[in-house]
Formats: sequence, structure tokens, C-alpha cells
Amino acid sequence: MRAAIYEKTGAARDVISIVELETPQAGEGEVRIQLHCSGVNPSDVKSRSGMRVMAFPRVIPHSDGAGVIDQVGEGVDRARLGERVWTWNAAWNRPCGTAAEYIVLPATQAVRLPDGVDMSTGACLGIPAMTALHAIQVCGGVSGQRVLVPGGAGAVGHYAVQMARLLGARQVLTTVSSTEKALLAQQAGADAVINYRTDDVVARVMDATEGDGVDRIVEVDFAANIETSLKVLKPDSLVVTYGSGAADIKAPFYQLVLKNIGLKFFILYNLDVASRQSAIRQLTDMLEKGCLKHNITASFPLHETAAAHELVEQGRVAGNVVIKTSEPKA
Repeated sequence: MRAAIYEKTGAARDVISIVELETPQAGEGEVRIQLHCSGVNPSDVKSRSGMRVMAFPRVIPHSDGAGVIDQVGEGVDRARLGERVWTWNAAWNRPCGTAAEYIVLPATQAVRLPDGVDMSTGACLGIPAMTALHAIQVCGGVSGQRVLVPGGAGAVGHYAVQMARLLGARQVLTTVSSTEKALLAQQAGADAVINYRTDDVVARVMDATEGDGVDRIVEVDFAANIETSLKVLKPDSLVVTYGSGAADIKAPFYQLVLKNIGLKFFILYNLDVASRQSAIRQLTDMLEKGCLKHNITASFPLHETAAAHELVEQGRVAGNVVIKTSEPKA
């Protein structure tokens, strides 16, 4: 099979290569997926660039993907053969991710992809959609709440805006950096879209909420936004954060404690089984009902994996980037 690999970290074009590897075989409790698409996430780019120490001598990157089960191991129902699926945690603590023509995974990490949902969309569910859903539903959910989603046109934020609306939020506000991204956020269902480059975010949020502020922030960059967040959060509100542009953060303790602000940090890779299963059930229901809009901003063939990494690394992508792993050889 063909696969994108790297054996050292560094710039994408310097370390990523396309090679022929032996096609893996499904073992006990496992399935083999003939992959159609692989999703590229910021976490994949950070790992390849060297922000994390390589745990294996050779890595096939990417945790997200979609394809068809073409082989099952002992103990797996043969009825799953031919099933369209999407993956989660494919490259988490494993050397072999989805930037390849085939992958072998525990059967539980291959989730049925509902009919009518294309493979490119399936490759965006594992991290972007699941992160958004967990951030919206954790700690009691958002029913009746005013919710602020910074980065509402991004891969996670675009889903979070929609899911907040679907799960009963009273009001959904978001920030963006351009007119183009504002349109995406509006189409996703945001009640108020604020351009943080040109607008006074605090003033706009407080005006939109009639001076009350917000009940929950679904935070993409805790370090960058904490000072603004404190000014727009109501007493007894919550920041749910899945990302930060800085590893070490100085939190203004007294401002947080005087407003009884709750902080919920999570990394999607380490969700407990119950939370994972709950999110998968809800996401499957949304997909089957056709409730979600999906935003694939760019698609690359496997041999251009390095270019896909570069696009994500630029940080200007409004949406998801996927690789067509089943494309013919270059």
C-alpha cells in the first residue's frame, strides 16, 4: 500500500515522503479499512513539526479518516465487511494513522458512517466534530444558555455554532477575522458574528446579550482570549477549552474566583468511554437527520500530503482539509 510517512520531525516538505509499505492485516478484535479520505488537523501538523517528541521511529500521520471495512479479524462480526466507517484516535499512541491506503484499528474505533454522508465529511468527524460536540454537551450542556464560540468559521468552531443551536442554546455568538468567515458563521446559525480584527469584542458581546454576558465559552485559544473572556462571562459561567496558543498560561485568579467562573479543560483523545459513546450517538443522530453543514475547504491527493500540512500550518484555513488516499499514483 502507499502511505505518507515521516521518520523525523521538521518542515513538511523536508520530512514527509510517500512510500510503499506492506498492507496490514486485521488481527483479533480488529478491522482493516480501505481508506478513501484522511483528515488533516492542527494536532497532526504540530506533531510532524516537532512540537511533540516522536514516539515511534516511523509515523504515518493523521487520526481522522473514512473508508470501507474490507477485512475483519477474529471476534469481529463478518457482517461489518463492506461497512462505510469513520475513524477516531487512529494515530493516538500508534505509529500508523490514516494517511495511507489502508489502516488496521480496533473495531470500536471504526464507526458506521450514515448513508448519504460522503467520505470527505467522514474524515472530519473524529476530531473537529467530536471536539465541538463534547465542548457543547459537557457539564450539563447548553440548553437555555448564551454561548460564545471564538473562531466560528474554523474546523471546530463551525460545528460548535451549529451544535449549540441544535442542543438548545438560547443565543449563539461567535468571533471571526474576515467577511468571508463571517458569512460561514452566519450560515452555521450564529445570532451575532463579531469581527475581532475590526470590532470591540467586549462591547459587541455585551450589547448582543443586553448587558448580561455569556453563560459558556467554547474556547479555541485559552491563552489569547482569557482577558476578553473575563469581561464577557456572567457570574457562575463556564469556559470549556480544547486549545491554547501557549503552553503556560497566567490565569487571573481573583477575577475568576470573584465571578465563580468554572474552567473545563479537555483533550479529545482522552475522553472516557461513556462520554465517547454519548458523543458518537448524538453525532450519528445529527448526521442521519442531515442537521449539519460541513465545510471542506481543500482536498489534496495523497502524494501532496506535505502541501496539505502547509495549508493547515498557515492557520488561515476556514474549514477542514482532507487528503484523498484512494487517488491514483502521481
